[in-house]
Amino acid sequence: MATRTRTQGSLVERAKAKDDARASAPGEHWFVLGAGIAAWALTRRSPSVVVRTAGMLAATALVGRAASGRDGLSKLLRFTPLGRRIR
Repeated sequence: MATRTRTQGSLVERAKAKDDARASAPGEHWFVLGAGIAAWALTRRSPSVVVRTAGMLAATALVGRAASGRDGLSKLLRFTPLGRRIR
């Protein structure tokens, strides 16, 4: 199992590196926000708890990505009173 964890970790690291290396598309965060809202809207009335949960997780991740941008949530938190201590 240790090999599997290392492989997954390196896959995530490679995906992050590719994302950081590419140029941002104009309005990219608006599209991601729309995708998050759509994921929530399409799954919120499903009779399946699994589908509703997966939709909520996807929506939360996409809306969080749209809000924080490629620099992460720490960029936004710097503007809050407690977040000023973040480096």
